[in-house]
Amino acid sequence: MGKEIAAIALLRGHRISLTIDIDNRHELTPERLEGCDVAIEFTSPQTAADNIRDCFAAGVPVVCGSTGWLEQQEAVRRECEAKKVGFFYSSNYSVGVNIFFRVNKILAGMMNAAGSYRPSMEEVHHTEKKDSPSGTAITLAEEIMSELKSLKKWVNEASEVEGELPIVSVREAGVPGTHTVRYESDVDCITLSHAAKNRKGFALGAVLAAEFLKGKQGCYGMEDLLNN
Repeated sequence: MGKEIAAIALLRGHRISLTIDIDNRHELTPERLEGCDVAIEFTSPQTAADNIRDCFAAGVPVVCGSTGWLEQQEAVRRECEAKKVGFFYSSNYSVGVNIFFRVNKILAGMMNAAGSYRPSMEEVHHTEKKDSPSGTAITLAEEIMSELKSLKKWVNEASEVEGELPIVSVREAGVPGTHTVRYESDVDCITLSHAAKNRKGFALGAVLAAEFLKGKQGCYGMEDLLNN
């Protein structure tokens, strides 16, 4: 993702002033960040919150695409507001996926009246993905649960327990990301699916988010970008 984001940023006329990876994490300092308009953070659940806080400390707004650190997001958002810096978060930066989110929520709302359909989900990603289920799958699940009152929680396994929304996570080499929502009944099956062909869509969305965030304070997401 880092290479894809850098390539698209350069194509759009931006300059990459600092690149941080596992080998030079110590260079993420206020001095090195001086002059940066926005930082784009795509790392891991273990490092995301610390990276974001270091950027905030330098007064640099952050576009974050790391997932799997949900338990710290509220604290990071409060810090963003307190330090009057910008923060943009999405579990998925693909414009197509965010359209998928909207359709998913509408369909879930319609299912309240149907009654006889049982929902389930599957997400397939490359073997290097560190979190499971994916952040995109969690977003889809939470949107379904906000509309379908019969659901109490999601679980990251196959399940037929009443009130549970099962998410099956599959890891296969070379798969950028595929998410499928199914509603199964005794008479038919409704399937809603999004399959990424490559990582360029995610990278473009992150760069667009960085362009949107420049000069702003507060917390934002893809809804703000798409409605801009």
